Amino acid sequence: MTHRTAVLGMLAVAGAALAAYAAAGALVFLRGTRVKPDCGGRFAGFTPAAFTATWGDPADSRIPFGQFDATAYLMPGYETVSIPSRDPAITMSAWFVPAAEPANGRAVLMIHGYGSCKRDPVVLLPAGMLHRHGFAVLLADLRDNGDSTIEDGRSAGGTDDFRDVLGAWDWLIAEKGFDPSDIGIFGGSLGANSVLIAMGEEPRVAAAWEDSGWSNAKAAIREELAFRRYPTWLAPAAIAMARLIGGVDMGSRSPEQALRRLAGRPLAIVHGDPDQRVLTHHAFDLAAAAREGGVAVEPWIIPSPGHTIGMFLFTDEYERRLVDFFSAGLGMPAPKDGRSRAPDGQAPSSSSTRPSPSRRRTSATSSLS
Repeated sequence: MTHRTAVLGMLAVAGAALAAYAAAGALVFLRGTRVKPDCGGRFAGFTPAAFTATWGDPADSRIPFGQFDATAYLMPGYETVSIPSRDPAITMSAWFVPAAEPANGRAVLMIHGYGSCKRDPVVLLPAGMLHRHGFAVLLADLRDNGDSTIEDGRSAGGTDDFRDVLGAWDWLIAEKGFDPSDIGIFGGSLGANSVLIAMGEEPRVAAAWEDSGWSNAKAAIREELAFRRYPTWLAPAAIAMARLIGGVDMGSRSPEQALRRLAGRPLAIVHGDPDQRVLTHHAFDLAAAAREGGVAVEPWIIPSPGHTIGMFLFTDEYERRLVDFFSAGLGMPAPKDGRSRAPDGQAPSSSSTRPSPSRRRTSATSSLS
């Protein structure tokens, strides 16, 4: 075998290996970003007026499962509305729930996570918490989810649908007459990414609450591969294939980058520990970025296994903190009902109640987005 033949052989092997690596990355991208409309068939029949608060995944033993009665958080009198995104080709389906009396003149936009929709209890429950304290709430389906426009059936990690968030925010101003300073945004899981990116892009967004979002795509994709039991070394290939096949640059925008442009605006960071889906370090990474944006926020780390289930396990504490945060962040006076406003990052108080979950399994499970 000549030297030239040997070199050509090695090049052929290297080329084949590179092609296999690229193909594996493409497969990860195609499988990992696919979303099904209509909540993937979950939460059938759930509306603001009728839903059950559930959490966990009955099919995954790593994630606890339970449910409790959500009667106190139901919101009758909602309106189904269509809302334009800031992308002209996208129309969102949403529910607007006018404030219960006495109304406080504030509104909060609720954004769901990956592969989910406005019917998910992860947004319905906190919406109900806010609504019964006088807030109007708007629950929107992002593109490719729920009943909104199907663009390509894939998630871009918040790098495109932040414009949907801002379209819904625009609608509250133009159609419902809210001042920008009176509108907050809530995001759960991947929806938190979209919310934080939107906040970075739109300097008039007044305040945001993020629950269990990630800080940057590279770390999150690597950790998601580990969660799905794929080799983590496929992460660079998946990111490259996202750009090549899907035209998605996962690094073009990130929550970390966005928070550096906060300019002092109120932010709440919430995360469970241990969270097997989005690791808890992301909360502290986001807090570090927020400090660069002039916000000294300490994450509230909830001792709850699983992803986005702290609100179900520490419901009273979650409601108190959520209402207090948006009351203060949107310029309302301190509560007069005897509730104290806990500082960000304070652990749940001993008065927090943890509902006794029913272990009866149902087809409705909370978003693992």
